[in-house]
Amino acid sequence: MATIQSLLDSADLPDSPSARLDAELLLAAALGKSRSYLRTWPEQEPSTAQQAAFAAHLARRRAGEPVAYILGQQGFWTLDLEVAPHTLIPRPDTELLVETALALLPATPLRVLDLGTGSGAIALALASERGGWRVSGVDRVAEAVALAERNRQRLKLNNVEFRLSSWFAVLVDERFSLIVSNPPYIAASDRHLGEGDVRFEPASALVSGADGLDDIRQIITAAPAHLEPGGWLLLEHGYDQAEAVRGLLGAAGFRQVESRRDLGGHERISLGQWPQ
Repeated sequence: MATIQSLLDSADLPDSPSARLDAELLLAAALGKSRSYLRTWPEQEPSTAQQAAFAAHLARRRAGEPVAYILGQQGFWTLDLEVAPHTLIPRPDTELLVETALALLPATPLRVLDLGTGSGAIALALASERGGWRVSGVDRVAEAVALAERNRQRLKLNNVEFRLSSWFAVLVDERFSLIVSNPPYIAASDRHLGEGDVRFEPASALVSGADGLDDIRQIITAAPAHLEPGGWLLLEHGYDQAEAVRGLLGAAGFRQVESRRDLGGHERISLGQWPQ
């Protein structure tokens, strides 16, 4: 029979930029083990059923399906989250929103809003770090709200709630000290929409008008009515949109407007404070 080592060596994922990592994750899932198990016991011989499960995983990956969707989970911040094709896959660059929010505001009790929460990644990461914060996450997709709630329950975080809402629609008269969002920000004509993992992610969570800024404009316009005096708005955006987003924030009356760079050195988030 094939060994763990031989299965990994023969895994064929020619179009994946992270072929070896993908193969390890998929084989570990088929075995119900950790990646460290693969390195510790490379001579072990998986069962016929386990090999078949691994082969099925590889076939889906060769077709371009993201590993996170195949496994149904993705790590974000310090959390392991359930993910599904009706939500974006949480990405490391988005952790910059979490880092910035935690550095901006104190650990004292305050209200936080995550717009377009998807799997709940940002809201849950903030709630896990700040037990005194009351975090709300909203999404217009019912399946996403249900998924975020499952993640909340599994993580046993009682200081966060998830609601069905298109941006601020159900938040009449509610105000927050912090609003964060990773909204759709890709232009409808962007060629990258037909490449890589994003082919499998929901277009409604990716595309936002001709220049990718339609949803960001809407959020910036509506946010002041839902921010406490001195409250902050933090937005993720495309690598080449920082200047435009800073301009929108400034024109809307936000102060202390700036952008922060992601792991690749790109200006990935922009923020501003509503006047006191």
